[in-house]
Amino acid sequence: MEIRILGPGCPRCQEVEKRTMSALIELNVAADVQKVTDIKKIMEHKIFSTPALVINSKVKCSGRIPSPEEIKRWIQEEKQG
Repeated sequence: MEIRILGPGCPRCQEVEKRTMSALIELNVAADVQKVTDIKKIMEHKIFSTPALVINSKVKCSGRIPSPEEIKRWIQEEKQG
């Protein structure tokens, strides 16, 4: 599973990363997690605001901090899919 956290590294982006890592630990799921701060790479995902969370090349949310429950649900959906 590939997870990308898109954003400039602001506190909001850091919170998304923290929640994502916690969800992975709780669910006992291994993933390749990367923070993407390069604007050109962020723009490749066609998002308009950060932070954004991308799981397996699918943008799950952008412009807000998702709840821990949302992140867990998305991870489980991608794991099953």
